[in-house]
Amino acid sequence: MAQYDITMIGHVSKDIMILHNGHKDEFFGGPVIYSSASASISGSKVLVLTKAATEDMTLLDYLRDEMVDVNVISSPETTSIKNIYLTADQERRKVTLLSQADPFILEDIPDTVSHIYHLAGLFYGELPSSLIKPLSRRGDIGLDAQGVLRCSEGGRMLFRDWKEKKDMLPYVRFLKTDTAEAQILTGSDDRVEAAKILEGWGAREVMVTHHTEVIVLVDGIIYRAPFDPENLSGRTGRGDTCFAAYMSRRLHDNPDDSIRYAAALTSIKMENPGRFCGTSDDVIARMSM
Repeated sequence: MAQYDITMIGHVSKDIMILHNGHKDEFFGGPVIYSSASASISGSKVLVLTKAATEDMTLLDYLRDEMVDVNVISSPETTSIKNIYLTADQERRKVTLLSQADPFILEDIPDTVSHIYHLAGLFYGELPSSLIKPLSRRGDIGLDAQGVLRCSEGGRMLFRDWKEKKDMLPYVRFLKTDTAEAQILTGSDDRVEAAKILEGWGAREVMVTHHTEVIVLVDGIIYRAPFDPENLSGRTGRGDTCFAAYMSRRLHDNPDDSIRYAAALTSIKMENPGRFCGTSDDVIARMSM
């Protein structure tokens, strides 16, 4: 039976990105793309489980070249999303769902051994909340709040509170939100307070990203690390990259070192579009700057 450090489950996406200055770019993305690169380079053995149309499956071949195992389930369509960034710091954006692949069911997930099951959804319903409890019996759950908060209403992507949060969070070890998502979940615009509320509801390690820094709350203690990119040309995928690097590092390291490592790796990634393509040595060097 195959064994993995992290199994990443979620849709890939044919993305259209339009910046606040009108610049347009099209690329193949999605949380599992950014997350798998980050975790693999950080030393984890990674399985990506995704869904895509048959004609798009070969677009994932490069991940296999980077020592990531990939299992693609056929779907009538591949998810496609248009992002229009409204501000220079890329913190505010308008998101439109153009097409979507089929949702996942428990039977889609192979009978492998994995330390962490990372539920890396793009929108609500892609990874039903009903997956969390049974998967938590197999390994630790890593949950990206985006996948339970972002809803499609006629193609327009809106954020709605997660009704099942208090029932499901006790089964989640790692929870990642950004500042806006944390406020939707808790009602608090204070990142530390929001993290404490989420911990109180059962999540054991709560990450909150912000354009200046990332914080993580573990056992009642807040750990911080700054983001210090020289530019934001690779801003898309910030949270996915940071969360996966942190979880990968936490398999064998403490929260403080793990969050500093994740912030350094993410800062490098944000300086270039696409997934992280550096090395662990690059990250260690950045940490010492």
